[in-house]
Amino acid sequence: MAQGENSLNRQMPASRRSFIKGLGAAGAVLPALGVLPRWSFAQDAAIRANAAIDWKQFAGQTIALSGAIHPWSNAITPLLPEFTILTGINVTIDFQLETTYLGALPIRLARGSSTPDVFMFTTYGQGISNGWLEPLNGYYSNRSLTDPAWYDESDLLKTARAFPLWSDGERYAVPITSEAMTLFINRDALAAKDQPIPQTFEELLVTAKAVKAGGMSGIAMRAQAGGNSSPPAMGFVFSYGGAMVEHNRVVFASPEAIAAVEMYGHLLSQAGPAGVGSYEWYNVLDDFLQGRTAMAIDSSNFATDISNPAKSRVAKQAGFAIFPHLAGRRPVPFMSHWQACINSKSRNKRAAFLFLLWATSKATSLQTAAAGLATTRVSAWSSEGFKKAFGSQAAEAALTNLQNADVDRAKAILFHPQSRPILDAFMIGVNEVVNGAKSAKDAMTGAAERANAAIRG
Repeated sequence: MAQGENSLNRQMPASRRSFIKGLGAAGAVLPALGVLPRWSFAQDAAIRANAAIDWKQFAGQTIALSGAIHPWSNAITPLLPEFTILTGINVTIDFQLETTYLGALPIRLARGSSTPDVFMFTTYGQGISNGWLEPLNGYYSNRSLTDPAWYDESDLLKTARAFPLWSDGERYAVPITSEAMTLFINRDALAAKDQPIPQTFEELLVTAKAVKAGGMSGIAMRAQAGGNSSPPAMGFVFSYGGAMVEHNRVVFASPEAIAAVEMYGHLLSQAGPAGVGSYEWYNVLDDFLQGRTAMAIDSSNFATDISNPAKSRVAKQAGFAIFPHLAGRRPVPFMSHWQACINSKSRNKRAAFLFLLWATSKATSLQTAAAGLATTRVSAWSSEGFKKAFGSQAAEAALTNLQNADVDRAKAILFHPQSRPILDAFMIGVNEVVNGAKSAKDAMTGAAERANAAIRG
């Protein structure tokens, strides 16, 4: 079950709480122009000069942007005044706690609201099947809106090019971030027990049990009984050779998936922190930042917080590694791209598309990457600004994990119209295993039955 907002605020790291104060309110006032880097306005001139687009064609319009409090919203917000100067389009923002946002957005869209015009989105299949998302191929091919040579889709990561494509070749979203499940290491904690960085799942279990001592757990991962906690566990399923959905049927009761969840349960029940059954991403991150766990597996985007001495007690001894693998198999970490979509009921669709084009362009991506955002651009990932802000080792590990990921297996579950009840059922089962309530076989069999019932309706 999702926890209430007040409870979330108490458990979230201070860095997240301070950001909420600045961006949590609907229609929040944008940062003053004076706080922007001086060079950002030079980027504005470069964009205007190099693109064969009339940036002022929708001047005077206002678009509403909604999303989760996230590294992307953190990175893009200071640049929005630059977009307004470039285009004459005003932007209002509404960023909320991720759990709150993901719960409220479908209700708003189902009511047919014309706002937000642009929004961060994850349940792609639900949005397409319900007609909430505007098809975008026509906008990409409109030469008054898009300059293909300037936008240069060949510069996008391979996963970012493949991710938004629906089965009919239509695109209903624009990827805005890149992330993959990554192993975080407290090098001092491992060295104290003479443990190398684990590569296989068996080595991970041995190491986690060896380094668990006193107030430090061996490993922390999400285990809350809700779909938002599913990414690390899905990486285990994929790496064991399993899948979540095949041919419109849930398949996480397969022998491979059961073995994966059994290992997940062993790790957290034998070497995890107390109360791990209630852990979401912010609990995992906070434990690692505070030195309360020797290892953790979660989003590669945590690297900027982990490496920041102002936020992290383990910044100097933190390491970043490839997702573990099963002996004889390659690792297949779960990966995803947060996407941004245009509301099919929006009254400002073309202005909204111009915003998405600007926000994911090479020039803007270089700026957000310099703030530590893992963008979708190859040029941004290879930039010195990104390597400095994100950390070169963290960037290398994240990119390797992205390259090892299976886009099709990730899309099969993320884009399913019933993705939310499927993921909820899956994590209820995982939670039962972690808490010792059921065996992996019984938990996954029951979870798959509930999920398949949801598909059948």
